[in-house]
Amino acid sequence: MAYYKYGEKEVDYLKSKCEKMAKVIDRIGMIERPILPHPFQALISSIISQQISTKAAKTVKERLNKVIGAVSAENILNASHESIQACGMSNRKVNYIRGIAEAAQSGLIDFDKLDELSDEKIIEKLVALNGIGVWTAEMLMIFSLSRPDIISYGDLAIRNGIMKMYGLDSLSKKEFEVYRKRFSPYNTVASLYFWVIAKEAQV
Repeated sequence: MAYYKYGEKEVDYLKSKCEKMAKVIDRIGMIERPILPHPFQALISSIISQQISTKAAKTVKERLNKVIGAVSAENILNASHESIQACGMSNRKVNYIRGIAEAAQSGLIDFDKLDELSDEKIIEKLVALNGIGVWTAEMLMIFSLSRPDIISYGDLAIRNGIMKMYGLDSLSKKEFEVYRKRFSPYNTVASLYFWVIAKEAQV
């Protein structure tokens, strides 16, 4: 199992930027969040997981592996639409997955070289695919490409974590930008802590 890597450099920086964050980091300690290093497989996994429980997604992925073997563009495209759908996916999800596979096979997106692009360019390329929004692209940059400076306004849990930490009743995009700039260039690590805070009864 691979995890998002960070250390004292990132932690010390975040703690120096905010007393509240410093207290949270000292209390929670280091966070281990699993990553999927191969972006193509990670994106397929993300599509499968959309709008269903973690348990259900695990079942669907296991069924897909039995049907196609390893998750690759070639194997997805060699399988019939119906056989993939029978794994427990909607017709729409199957179309999304096959579209991603077609983009990979045609060279429209070279997933093996995706990490050579800037954050902005990665988002631009991915959101051009059906079924991929900005949030999905941002999560891929965190949980597959391990980009260091990603924090998503589109992520409700992150917004809730920020609001809970700072005692806010709401969080506008403009207010969010203040926190994004504060914790840059290590927003990804800040995001890890905001996710934990969002799940806690109190900070």
